[in-house]
Amino acid sequence: KKGGFLHKLFLKKEKKLYEVSDKIGCMSKANVDFILNHNPEVNPNKLEINPNSIKPRKRVITFNQKQNIKTKYALPLDKKIFVYGGNLGKPQGLEFLLETIKTTKNEKVFFLVVGSGTEYNYVKEYFEARQPKNAKLLKGLPKNDYDMLLNACDVGLIFLHRNFTIPNFPGRLLSYLEMQMPILAATDVNTDVGKVIEQNKCGYWVESGDNKGMQEAIMNIMNDETMFDEMKTNSCVLLQNEFTVSRTYNLIKNKIDRV
Repeated sequence: KKGGFLHKLFLKKEKKLYEVSDKIGCMSKANVDFILNHNPEVNPNKLEINPNSIKPRKRVITFNQKQNIKTKYALPLDKKIFVYGGNLGKPQGLEFLLETIKTTKNEKVFFLVVGSGTEYNYVKEYFEARQPKNAKLLKGLPKNDYDMLLNACDVGLIFLHRNFTIPNFPGRLLSYLEMQMPILAATDVNTDVGKVIEQNKCGYWVESGDNKGMQEAIMNIMNDETMFDEMKTNSCVLLQNEFTVSRTYNLIKNKIDRV
């Protein structure tokens, strides 16, 4: 509870950590601004953007292999697969994901939801009750199987609850970038993950709950194949420029070398 004993205890520890740290790595610019706005005593020079990173694996998948994966998981062969993969919990604002599935009438769009979490049964109950023809739910898969499934999908989905006040930068972004997917994000207004996606021209952002905006974004993705291919290329470029292990290693190493 805010203002309670535990809150005060952890707040004290947080501020002590900021005080004794030489550098503070943040996921994004919004995280940097958040810390400075709530901790004006922190030296801004301590903070830097140093996000999560991966070592990208080169993936070559043929059209036939992609179709075989779709067949394995009983996915349509002639539609664009919009995939949401990962945690199914309260923070993701899954009501809007389900509303998007319900509202989308484009017959060339198919939604795949893959994951587990505290809200899995809630999502499962929706699928059992509604039996949507444009969507499929799969329980969380082992990582290798999940990565292979992502290879066969076309658009990566990110959902965050609209009531978030602390900037959240979802790690699932990196998985989608690795697969060279266009990305469609529906989040709160405090995170800047949507800004990163749109500034780098690898997808679209809408505010969570904006049904009209979501349908317009889906239409834009579906109606311009040239732009779709450009977004795929831009996703690869963004990953290589910002989210590789080698880049984050060098950021840390350069700081150590200067000490």
